Amino acid sequence: MTAHVMTATAGPGAASSRGSRGSRGSRRLPRALHPVAWWVWAISLGTAATRTTNPLLLVLIFAVLGLVVAMRRTDAPWARGYRFYLVMALTVIAIRVIFRAVFESGVTPSDQILFSLPRLPTPSWYAGIQIGGPVSLQAILSACLDGARLACLLCCIGAANTLANPKRALRVLPGALHELGVAVTVALSVAPQLVESAQRVRRARRLRGATGRGPRALRSIAIPVLHDALDRSLLLAAGMDSRGYGRTGSATRASRRLTAALTMTGLAGLCAGAYWLFDPTVPQAVGIGGFAGGAVLCVAGLALGGRRVSRTRYRPDPWGWPEWAVVASGAASAVGLSLNIGYSPAALNPGLYPLQWPALPVVPVIAILISALAAVAAPPPPQALTVPAAGTGQ
Repeated sequence: MTAHVMTATAGPGAASSRGSRGSRGSRRLPRALHPVAWWVWAISLGTAATRTTNPLLLVLIFAVLGLVVAMRRTDAPWARGYRFYLVMALTVIAIRVIFRAVFESGVTPSDQILFSLPRLPTPSWYAGIQIGGPVSLQAILSACLDGARLACLLCCIGAANTLANPKRALRVLPGALHELGVAVTVALSVAPQLVESAQRVRRARRLRGATGRGPRALRSIAIPVLHDALDRSLLLAAGMDSRGYGRTGSATRASRRLTAALTMTGLAGLCAGAYWLFDPTVPQAVGIGGFAGGAVLCVAGLALGGRRVSRTRYRPDPWGWPEWAVVASGAASAVGLSLNIGYSPAALNPGLYPLQWPALPVVPVIAILISALAAVAAPPPPQALTVPAAGTGQ
């Protein structure tokens, strides 16, 4: 007789019994970390990646992302899609290199020529960029470094999607941003859902004996994935409509106008403060006042707009010391690579003239390694338990 299997989420009791049978030193109960903590950690690492083109530091960020994802991801199907982000990252680097080789902007006498492509004539108004011609080693390395930085940002977003459930992050948004949060959540859920759909289609094809790969198998995979995505969209729309998403409470016209005025004025103040960061000629009082006043007005607008949205919460996600530790570890990488204290700023963006091995600054390395502590600070995620059904004899 075929044994029926039931999958359930591990609770505290099951986790404690499993922990007693496992390692004696593990006393922490499994639970899901707050999704906002994972997103802040990933965005902080992405901020650190934007500050450097040093290949050693970028490789270190890739290693930290892979370590934390491997140790703290769940057993959900969408949580096993991090390798797809790695494939996309390699694709981004390859595309960047190809474009740099084809659309070359010229070489200098100190460049080391690797090969030459056939040059295509261009009109006079297209001056400054040539199609084809000699390709130098410096140009290829520059394209690789720029592509690696963009690929690192992509992997940071992939790590956040792998570690955190974006649907749970919707519950912590202010009521005034509920509709916007729904749109952002649906957009962020596209990649994990496509990964999950592709995995199900691949398993179904293997069960049917289909082993084809490459372009021939693309049609047999893409159509079922698209069909599954449409079915999920219809189910999501029906579920959201049945739960009252998009329906707002009663609000007067004066209240809506006041909310819009407070929010727009606050955003204008924040823009003035942000402009002060980039333009030193702007008076300091204008920048600081813009930030402070804009923040106060935005908070007031969100609080006033949230009154017309009533929501109930079931089992809110806790925020404890593991969340603070994960956020602090991620913020350390962003701060360490932004303050330029204790190392030369040129070490973050090494030059290619002359070609030499890049230096490894100590302070940024320590800051990035601190972000790896999230793998230890975060509690172990709840895993799926396989429970035999009654009557199976197991």
